[in-house]
Amino acid sequence: MSSTKNVLAISSSIFGEHGESSKLVERLAKRFEAQGAKIARRNVTQNIPHLDATRFKALSSPADQLDDAQRSVVAFSNALIAELQAADTIILAAPMYNFSIPSQLKSYFDHVARAGITFKYTEQGPVGLLQNKKVYVMTTRGGFYKDTPNDLETPYLKNLLGFLGLTNLEIIYVEGIGISAEQKAQAVKAAEAEVDALKI
Repeated sequence: MSSTKNVLAISSSIFGEHGESSKLVERLAKRFEAQGAKIARRNVTQNIPHLDATRFKALSSPADQLDDAQRSVVAFSNALIAELQAADTIILAAPMYNFSIPSQLKSYFDHVARAGITFKYTEQGPVGLLQNKKVYVMTTRGGFYKDTPNDLETPYLKNLLGFLGLTNLEIIYVEGIGISAEQKAQAVKAAEAEVDALKI
């Protein structure tokens, strides 16, 4: 059996590779790559539609009741889920937009949170099925929100990822980057140092 580690690097910045969260994800991915890990990259701002009634019906209907268009929807979701299932480690960019995650990242979660596949309901409550994976979250913010009521992002991510079984989280915060160029440079430098110091 191969011992090569599989890493899934997920970016969600509307600024693409130029976003500070994207840069941090790539910085950590490069560290894993230098150790021989296989890196899969997913930019969720590209080609992931928002959930609508048609897509929801396709994702929640029995396979033998799907038409060709619905099977295509399910196949797309299955491909995203397969990336998560194959990963030993997940590096997630989660910039804060208006107190929460980007809508594109929410759409991604809507496609991968599927009953019976990434979680299941039991009499004791829901059980996540994506277990034994390490998740690193890179979150960038224009102001200072950590540990305040305005940080709606951190509890959402902990709840959503935990619902899928992803409970081993490490979050790196980059705050105040909208305040001044000096504050941004200081915050980014501190985050880069934190990424470089991670034991992987």
